[in-house]
Amino acid sequence: MTLITNYLGLTLKSPIVASSSPLSQNIDSIKRLEDAGAAAVVMYSLFEEQITFDSFYVDYHLNKGVDSYPESLSYFPEMQSYNVWPDEYTNLIRRAKEAVEIPIIGSLNGVSLGGWTDYAGMIEDAGADALELNVYFVPTDVNLTGEEVEYVYLDLLQQVRRTVSIPVAVKLSPHFSSIPNMSARLVEAGANGLVFFNRFYQPDLDLEALQVVPRVVLSNSSELRLPLRWVAILYERLPVDFAITTGIHTSEDVLKGLMAGAKVTMMASELLRNGIKRIGQIQEEMRRWMEEREYSSVGQMIGSMSQKNCAEPAAFERANYLKTLASYQPIN
Repeated sequence: MTLITNYLGLTLKSPIVASSSPLSQNIDSIKRLEDAGAAAVVMYSLFEEQITFDSFYVDYHLNKGVDSYPESLSYFPEMQSYNVWPDEYTNLIRRAKEAVEIPIIGSLNGVSLGGWTDYAGMIEDAGADALELNVYFVPTDVNLTGEEVEYVYLDLLQQVRRTVSIPVAVKLSPHFSSIPNMSARLVEAGANGLVFFNRFYQPDLDLEALQVVPRVVLSNSSELRLPLRWVAILYERLPVDFAITTGIHTSEDVLKGLMAGAKVTMMASELLRNGIKRIGQIQEEMRRWMEEREYSSVGQMIGSMSQKNCAEPAAFERANYLKTLASYQPIN
């Protein structure tokens, strides 16, 4: 029996990948993820704002007071001792590649075109095995059309694709008007993998302080249904690898994701809530489940319950909506 799968051209020892989270912020934690059984690690995201902020910050302090008097040159910091934060990110990737044997996937979070995509090349040079584009864009301009929003994603991917030769996956938003069409256009633009879905964290209102406050809410298994549906519908319709990163908490969640058509399932909330050891526990539960049902490999189940291979394809479309409503029986 084998749990081996392939994702983005990488051979992975299991379909459980540690998704982007604070767990990848230091080498010790990355080693613990490998020891626990993670097949690969997606690094925490390098944000566009961090890159641009650091650039402005350095420029400001290098030039502050430069015209005041000649001795102002002594204000300059020694550049060899000044480390720009994004460079530390690439250094962490380099050190991670030396410390562990599992693949390391870089992550860029941004939305605008520009110099920040140069860091995609730096991430590749640091030794990353692949790159995940975590595009976090919330359109608020009432004059911005849906088509223009889509081009933001496509242009960003195309620019990164021109920069790197390693595999690139795109983490999608679930809010496109046509997920199949957008997925197809991303594949055409060069995406090697599609990750379903990005979770947009919603702000909350503090009624006492009268402030908008952040609220980080970890996912739960019920959130798996949305990516499960779209992966099952798109399986084998596009020449791309699928990953599910929302709602993966149990061995059952992993198995469902694989049967829908995902090559890997990515996990963060479960590890943050219950510890890294959960990876090994889930893998053992998967092995028992596969043994009881005489599966010899993960490959046998990938896509086995996709729309393409389902005895009732309409279960993933509108007919399932009507059937679900009819199945609910209220308590009297």
